[in-house]
Amino acid sequence: MRMLQAKQVINQRYQLQEKLGKNAGRQTWLAKDLSTEKQQEVVVKLLAFGGDVQWEDLKLFEREAQTLQQLDHCRIPKYQDYFSIDDRTLWFGLVQEYIPGLSLKQLLVNGTRFSEAKVKKIAEEILQILIYLHGLNPPLLHRDIKPSNLILGEDQHIYLVDFGAVQDCAATEGTTFTVVGTYGYAPMEQFGGKAVPASDLYALGATLIHLLTRTAPGELPTADLKLQFRDKVNVSFKFSKWLDKILYPAVEKRFKTAQESLDYLMGNRADNDTDYPNKYIGNHQLLVKPLNSRVNIEERNPNNIEITIAPQNKKINDIANSFDNPVSLVIFSIITIFVLSPLLSLPTIPVLILLIIYLYIARAKFLETKISLRHDEFQIVTNLLGFKKKYQGFTRNIKDVSINYVQQFQSEDKLKPNAIIINTKLKYRLNPYKRFVFGQGLSEEELLWLVSEIRSWLASIDEQK
Repeated sequence: MRMLQAKQVINQRYQLQEKLGKNAGRQTWLAKDLSTEKQQEVVVKLLAFGGDVQWEDLKLFEREAQTLQQLDHCRIPKYQDYFSIDDRTLWFGLVQEYIPGLSLKQLLVNGTRFSEAKVKKIAEEILQILIYLHGLNPPLLHRDIKPSNLILGEDQHIYLVDFGAVQDCAATEGTTFTVVGTYGYAPMEQFGGKAVPASDLYALGATLIHLLTRTAPGELPTADLKLQFRDKVNVSFKFSKWLDKILYPAVEKRFKTAQESLDYLMGNRADNDTDYPNKYIGNHQLLVKPLNSRVNIEERNPNNIEITIAPQNKKINDIANSFDNPVSLVIFSIITIFVLSPLLSLPTIPVLILLIIYLYIARAKFLETKISLRHDEFQIVTNLLGFKKKYQGFTRNIKDVSINYVQQFQSEDKLKPNAIIINTKLKYRLNPYKRFVFGQGLSEEELLWLVSEIRSWLASIDEQK
């Protein structure tokens, strides 16, 4: 392509302003559309046919123009025009809406740091775009999701650009496609010409890893074709597990759709429903214990792990435990209430009722829990103001250790973590599933850390078998 310059007008309409990108036979310019009243800013992509540019390149360029004409999404630049000019060189031009902002690649170069919260917000917005693309008839695959093709607009929303690698899923068996994609972001099946919606999900995951680690995925180490990123990021266990699944090398083990991926990311599906069909789900890397946690691992070795969850109000619990048995505690409490109620000018029965209601509502504040897991069996012992209860099961029957999510208020869409569940499955029973619940009142960080500890220990004894 001959040399183009700023202020030059092409196709008698577009005045070039600033070159945005250049590679073999292609140029991308920011331009003004002189035919509009306000001389609207647009992006003009130019392809010079001949030389390094072959029919296959032109076919992809035309496919991008045809695709953009069909799309109508607020986070995808709108199609404006397509033209060709025969002026010593045959030019093809594609004009689309200009999105003011910076690409995620530019932000990385500028030193921007991406927290887990920022990365999750970016993931949510990209997944919404993919839900739209993959939901078309036929579904459209972008096939080149990466930081340089994602724009953080001035409105602080993410836009997906550059549809030069787009492909629809209406192909018949045996059809060959141009292999496109960027190394490190594109999964193996895409380089084999068999891209599916989950291929775009992999590219999204690789992009998020780049934002979190500030290292291109192609430069990260791998093991069994899996990106090794955990030692380079500081994210929650739940989010790292989500990244593991979206980045799984085997396409059948990834999320199948963008909607499914978004549901899990947003917490709209219970943790124990998902992910890993294998025993002791997830990655077994340990997380860091949260500061000032009430949870203590009293002992951990290859034979057993002993865990104590202290009550929030330890003083009252210690007083209760100082009695010989719960009956003496009850007798003492009743006597105390009878003695104090005249002084408070309150009837005794209402005071008793209020005390019972309070203890029920605030029972997690006074509950002490001890969890003991061994090779053969496990037990959970709870102590509520001297009242002890024991739950037992066989370790070999444990199928899953996960976090329980509940909807706290009807008005809230998101689910909140509130406890840990040990799921077991017994043979030869009409109702073989049994759940053991503990950890109520712990923070999400404590729950995530404790689940990772238990899973890791279970995985270690599983490997010994």
